[in-house]
Amino acid sequence: MALTPEIKAKLEKITTATLTTVLLKKGLRNVWMRGATPFTPAAKGKRLVGPAFTLRFVPAREDLATPESWSSPISTRAAIEAMPDGVIVVADAMGIKDAGIFGDILCARLAKRGVVALVTDGAVRDVAGVNGTGLPVWCAGGAAPPSVAGLTFVAWQQPIACGGVAVFPDDIIVVDDDGAVLIPANLLEKIVDDCVEQERLEAWIMVQVEAGHALPGLYPANAENKARYEADKAAGKA
Repeated sequence: MALTPEIKAKLEKITTATLTTVLLKKGLRNVWMRGATPFTPAAKGKRLVGPAFTLRFVPAREDLATPESWSSPISTRAAIEAMPDGVIVVADAMGIKDAGIFGDILCARLAKRGVVALVTDGAVRDVAGVNGTGLPVWCAGGAAPPSVAGLTFVAWQQPIACGGVAVFPDDIIVVDDDGAVLIPANLLEKIVDDCVEQERLEAWIMVQVEAGHALPGLYPANAENKARYEADKAAGKA
């Protein structure tokens, strides 16, 4: 299902923590990308949503991972020019943290292309410059060496693994202070309203906690508390 403006607006109000809970109930346990944490100032305190545009790196091979490769038709530069507005770039760097996949110039171009955010299980370089681009970046840290010191770029818009999660082009990515979570595109319609309801229920539970109610039977809610919640919801109190 496509990410419509209506669905996007709903997802922007749903925490990644709630998403992982709802997806767990649907049988999906592995949706949170390890190592991809909010890194740049533009990433912190934000919740962003977009379809995945995938980039794939493999281990560096000396005849391929060279500065000359940056001018190849198959390069990060070429991939950037293929990115449509509104995507979240998800880069499979295999968790390698001692080579920066993108620096300030490439991140500046991502921002100009209308990319919503960059997510990777690897690192970025030229950290001060990257911060200055205003691009929200979720990654595993900063590293001075260029990508070719540890990685070979091989493809874009292919299935990848990022932070141990299988990511397909156009899967939906949600990022916030807790990290990056994937929603399989074919499950989007099935989980959005469940997520909205979960957030509403948990907000009601928080009110009950603040009022002094004990947790057993409240979180998770038993039949009695579910009935109280539904009554408050019907009355416009939840």
